[in-house]
Amino acid sequence: MRHRNRMLADRHLPASAAQAGPLAGTPLADLDYPLLETQDEWVVHGFSFANYLAELRDKAQTEIFCKSSLDRAMRDAFRKIRHFLMTTKGLSEDEAISLMSVAVNFGVTQVVDANWGVHAILKKAIFAGDTG
Repeated sequence: MRHRNRMLADRHLPASAAQAGPLAGTPLADLDYPLLETQDEWVVHGFSFANYLAELRDKAQTEIFCKSSLDRAMRDAFRKIRHFLMTTKGLSEDEAISLMSVAVNFGVTQVVDANWGVHAILKKAIFAGDTG
């Protein structure tokens, strides 16, 4: 069903956008971070370092243990879910933060490889009357 819906959505896009991929021309096209979508919720993932091998370079394998923190991962998840709400739902920054304070659940995703992760879960039912 989801594949069929994406195909239908592509029919409404200019030919060049449809060829660029199923997300071209949608608010999701500009997202540059991990996003998981289930039938009931969106899950955005934040990490201490989005790409620690590139960011920490030659000493990445040792520096990650010294520089990683849940604070950094939480900040990253917060910024990404705020961006998600502003981009896909057209909320202002203040509206997005207000909604996050009552509707987003944050949790620890990973701590095993020192690049710690935090996820933000947003139930789709919050937007039950939304058709977009």
